[in-house]
Amino acid sequence: MSLPALVLGAHGAACGLFLLAAGLTWRDRSRTRIGQLTAAVLLGAAAASVNSVPGFGQAWIVWRAPVLALAAGNAVVFWLWARAVFDDEFILRARHLALWVLFVASELLSAYGPVIWSPLDPVGDLADKVVQIAGLGLAVLAAAQSMATWRGDLVAGRPRLRVVVLLGSVLFIAIDTLYGSGLGARVITPAAIDTIRAAGLCGLAAMAAWSLLQVAPVGAAAAMLPRREQGPAAAPVSRTPAPNANPLLLKRLEQLMTQERIFRQERLTVGALAARLAVSEEQLRRAINEGLGYRNFNAYINHHRLAEAKAALADPSQLAVPVLTIAMDAGFQSLGPFNRAFKADTGLTPTEYRRTAREVPPSDASGPADRKIG
Repeated sequence: MSLPALVLGAHGAACGLFLLAAGLTWRDRSRTRIGQLTAAVLLGAAAASVNSVPGFGQAWIVWRAPVLALAAGNAVVFWLWARAVFDDEFILRARHLALWVLFVASELLSAYGPVIWSPLDPVGDLADKVVQIAGLGLAVLAAAQSMATWRGDLVAGRPRLRVVVLLGSVLFIAIDTLYGSGLGARVITPAAIDTIRAAGLCGLAAMAAWSLLQVAPVGAAAAMLPRREQGPAAAPVSRTPAPNANPLLLKRLEQLMTQERIFRQERLTVGALAARLAVSEEQLRRAINEGLGYRNFNAYINHHRLAEAKAALADPSQLAVPVLTIAMDAGFQSLGPFNRAFKADTGLTPTEYRRTAREVPPSDASGPADRKIG
């Protein structure tokens, strides 16, 4: 069998696996935002498998255009998918759709602009290069943003999946962008480029199929793709300890938080807290996640910090204490993160919350009013 035939077969196999995984994901996980984005990424990867087949650029415009659009916009979808899977506080907004439309429009301009009007040829070349470089930038950004929250991730298996999924995908996108832009043609032959791209696509398709074709509804893959929409990171799924949670560890953890108020410690990490409790990081992560329902360590710590701050803001004896002092004493490093976390938790700014607490009778005020900051 000739090399071109093998390359074509590899593209076809990758496309089939991506489409199968996309269909199964949509069937089982379409009720969640993460499931929808996963299916969209897999569909875009299938389109990229077809779009990168040698000679596909000469295909009829009517059915090539949708394939090209899905392939071009998949860099944006991959970035959004990585944010949704690994960042529990990420919210999909209208501007993200606008970015996808911009990518697709630029790629369609590059492919068909010169055909419609020949003076657009330089503009089309520029648009193509911009889309490729911007796609690589989004992949790198997705990796950087996901790694930034890696240490605070409490969901079992998800920290390791960050490395496996993101680094593998980013590496392939980097290689595909390098050679697709023509820079790689200076060092290796076009046939070698096609072979590397086809092998990479098959590898990613096999990895996606292996992860998604599991029958067990638990484990790392299930953690990444829940069947139901998860709540915000700041709101635990359940405050009732799981049957397999360590009650002694949870009790010691509660004592550290409510009596010693260790959450006020600067730059508190999972490792530091685990060392204080004389347990492994894995044990502590499992206790907070499975026992208390938190998916992110920062959300757990901020829950206690915000409770401390709300108590101080509602305390009439601390009316003269500046908001900045209350925030710093509760464990926040600066006013900006405190204001954002407070607004997300209560729907009010700290100043509005303090004003509202003064208007509520003392017996109705929420939160303990006898615990002072300091």
